[in-house]
Amino acid sequence: MADKPLFLERASFRRRRLGDAARVLPILALIGFMLPVWWLPDAVSFASGIVWLFGLWAALIVAIFALHRALIRAEAATIRASGTPPSEADWDRPDAV
Repeated sequence: MADKPLFLERASFRRRRLGDAARVLPILALIGFMLPVWWLPDAVSFASGIVWLFGLWAALIVAIFALHRALIRAEAATIRASGTPPSEADWDRPDAV
């Protein structure tokens, strides 16, 4: 019992939290698209609505890009922390680091 670590490694913990953020991002995007329509329907009509829509769309692209890069780095750190190099079969997967 004493040989098992009590807490997750930092790299594994970070990878899991980034995965959680990737799962929550579509829900936050939906709320971001719908919230102004619910609260201020007159203010979000026509031009200002289009500016809001494309501004949020651009922000989501940047957020997804940053999250993707962070997930790749976290996966690489997890592999380094485990001390086992990935096998050649892992390199054939599209999600391999």
